[in-house]
Amino acid sequence: MEVNVKNILKRWVFPSKQEIASAKSFANAWNTSEVIAMLMVKRGLISRCDHRPFFIPSLGNLHAPELMKDMDKAVNRLADAIQKKEKIMIFGDYDVDGTTSVALLASFFSKRYPNFITYIPDRYKEGYGLSTDGIEYALQNQCGVLVALDCGIKSVEKVAWGQKRGIDFIICDHHTPGAKLPPAIAVLDPKRKDCQYPFDELSGCGVGFKLLCALSKKMNWPESEVFDHLDLLALSIGADIVPITGENRILAHFGLQRIKMAPRPGIKALIDVSKRKINTIDDVVFSIAPRINAAGRIEHGSLAVKLLSTQDEAEANTLAEQVDLLNRQRRTLDQEITEEAIEQVVEKLDPNAAATVVYNDDWHKGVIGIVASRLIERYYRPTIVLTKSGDVYAGSARSVEGFDLYEALDTCKDQLIQFGGHKYAAGMTVEPEKVADFAKAFERVVKDRISEAQKTPAIYVDAVLPFDAIGDQLRDTLQRMHPFGPKNMKPVFVTRKLVLGDASRCVGEDEKHLKLQVVDPDTGICMDGIAFGMGHLLPDLKSAESFHLAYHLEENHWNGKVSLQLHVLDIQFPG
Repeated sequence: MEVNVKNILKRWVFPSKQEIASAKSFANAWNTSEVIAMLMVKRGLISRCDHRPFFIPSLGNLHAPELMKDMDKAVNRLADAIQKKEKIMIFGDYDVDGTTSVALLASFFSKRYPNFITYIPDRYKEGYGLSTDGIEYALQNQCGVLVALDCGIKSVEKVAWGQKRGIDFIICDHHTPGAKLPPAIAVLDPKRKDCQYPFDELSGCGVGFKLLCALSKKMNWPESEVFDHLDLLALSIGADIVPITGENRILAHFGLQRIKMAPRPGIKALIDVSKRKINTIDDVVFSIAPRINAAGRIEHGSLAVKLLSTQDEAEANTLAEQVDLLNRQRRTLDQEITEEAIEQVVEKLDPNAAATVVYNDDWHKGVIGIVASRLIERYYRPTIVLTKSGDVYAGSARSVEGFDLYEALDTCKDQLIQFGGHKYAAGMTVEPEKVADFAKAFERVVKDRISEAQKTPAIYVDAVLPFDAIGDQLRDTLQRMHPFGPKNMKPVFVTRKLVLGDASRCVGEDEKHLKLQVVDPDTGICMDGIAFGMGHLLPDLKSAESFHLAYHLEENHWNGKVSLQLHVLDIQFPG
């Protein structure tokens, strides 16, 4: 029996009694609606002094970069290298955060200190993080300093090896450090236990940005030259799924403005090939980021750095076309492998299994993480997708809300060569003869540890919203709450007992989607909506006396016109 995503019921989690009471109290105190008050309560904006920095982001509210542990050491070493005309290597990971980080420093240094080289490791030959090949390349090019961006915090042995050979390392990372820090000249990471920096959720590109801010002060260079690169910051923050609060909210806000009004040639070219107008951070994440990631997944991340760094529009257009082609190849691979993985689940796995583990020798390693996410969407259970990589199997794992994937893998470590990651995403390698035993072990540990609640996806509702409560004040508030992301998710509303309008129909390829017209019979107010992947529900909606919708309230930009519509997340029927 196939478990299809359309058959998975979702839990609607409504505000608690305490949150409702707080919202009523604040609505009276602030002279606003309870819906708007609830939006503030759910985001911890419980006093007026919280509102101004949230609704009116200011670059003046950014923290001094010197507050970060080791920043003085990093800046002094770079200043010394510049004075002595030493060559500098800028090293970064192959994903969006890593490539934007390298492009940030490369773009800045190209105007101020061009004696540098860049390096992105090969995803398949070298893997994630600081690599021996990369350090060797720095030695061959006589680099005195290596700046590692979005990686390096756990590369203790490799840093020690490189230091002995005469390279000074500056680590700029945002991942959680291990028990021992690498023996670098400077380790910039706001998640260090001994770092007192006020905000510890910067992206890797954000840490690199702070380094450039501090260096500019040291060298008496205009700070505005650093802020010219905020478009890269917005891209890294959106793609790396870091909380869009505090400094990230400020950087994302102004970076998004720059992307809209004056993007660098590479980003403009990516917008052009995506044929998607940039209005929100979601547009950045879904149109630009996948194309940048495709470079590292299908070919090489250095292509993305070149695209994001160039100032030549013609070169940017050519590179963007190449990256777009790679992204189309990635989508094709993604679709083909997902279909094969689903067939494997249906044919070989128990439909009542607690976990999904699938593998195939020929699957492309660059997309197995995406495929794991697709399987989560379809079956909603912890998932691992493995493929042959040299003499071993390499895998990507994804989890469901609340289930600690890292702990589960740690329990199975006897079957693994190595593994790493965090609660919701991880990677591992397995010897071929142990794949079957590992799959069984992972199934057992998930079955033993997963709770009933974790087997069902949840939709966290901000407020119940009658259609007659949708007005200019709410619309203006939602607009000012952008950009949305972790810790400031796009609000979810529920409206109950709606009926279907005559204009509702299926749309899209194979009529998979619903173009809805829904009516509140109590007020007669009609709203339009889009429900992706829910075309199969149209007969049920037509025959139902009423239904409830969970949705985002958002602007629809089409043919130069802007209208309000419901982006439907789920549909429930009374009873």
